[in-house]
Amino acid sequence: MAFRMEPVTAYEKLRTEILRGGLKPGERLRVSELNGKFQLGLTPIREALVRLSSEGLVVTEANRGARVRETSLAELHDLTETRQKIEAWCLERAMEKGTKVWEADVLRHLYLLNHAELPEGPDDREREAEWERLHRAFHFSLVHPCGSDWSLHIWNMLVDQTERYRNLRLLTFRTSRSKVEMMIEEHENIANAVIKRDTAKALELMHSHLQNTATAVERILIADT
Repeated sequence: MAFRMEPVTAYEKLRTEILRGGLKPGERLRVSELNGKFQLGLTPIREALVRLSSEGLVVTEANRGARVRETSLAELHDLTETRQKIEAWCLERAMEKGTKVWEADVLRHLYLLNHAELPEGPDDREREAEWERLHRAFHFSLVHPCGSDWSLHIWNMLVDQTERYRNLRLLTFRTSRSKVEMMIEEHENIANAVIKRDTAKALELMHSHLQNTATAVERILIADT
């Protein structure tokens, strides 16, 4: 018996396009044009834009329609600082509550991420999407035992927003092999500190890791202005 995959909804499709950079920051979102491009239906697209607006991924303006939320250095700094605080809170409590099964899960996600292929160029959307999925899964594996559904909800919202910025780094293809190796080392060091329950070191490494990513994206934003 063959199983059918559920069709992608307008909300899921547009959300993915925004997070992955297919719909770029500041781009106008005209319903008729989106329907012509994705064939999702006018009403589902309108409903999706309303939902994405409530999530902060789309901005609507009176008499001007909708557009993808723009990027800015000020927002990047704000997101990074907020993410660092939430990540630290969740990570510390995850280390208090986590089990041996959790430790094994962290190592499994680390292995999968370390062996993921990076994009070969700015048009390599498939590898970019898979790398991002594994990267997010690794970070989520670190914090998910924290025991607070609301904290994880906020964590996911922040990751959605920071993902738009991080993909600028992937899609512009400005990551050298040495930087990739440094990123892998950062992930490994964080995982090792977490499993050893070295709270101070794990929090310090995570704070630096998030800051390093933000600094790399900041350079791209400045170069593109």
